[in-house]
Amino acid sequence: MRVYLAADADDLARLAAGEALENEQLLPASEDEEDELAALEEAAETGPVAVAAEVGAADDPVLLRHVAAFHLALDDSGHLQWFGADELDEVRALLG
Repeated sequence: MRVYLAADADDLARLAAGEALENEQLLPASEDEEDELAALEEAAETGPVAVAAEVGAADDPVLLRHVAAFHLALDDSGHLQWFGADELDEVRALLG
């Protein structure tokens, strides 16, 4: 099941250290692309990074191995830049 979470620099540090995120998970209303995008955008509005993760059940803790992608706004265009889970260090550096 795909879930979306808002995350900040501290959350990303926890992921890098092998710890789980237990942030509020946003579930899309359906598997429709528009519903997925709405959940992603809501997570991005709440934190500087939106984390897309695949978990077994809603509210499962999210470890780095569950992360499908990181999304963050790098400018004021409203577009979110996609980063793979293997780019965690780059995302952390961009947050400063």
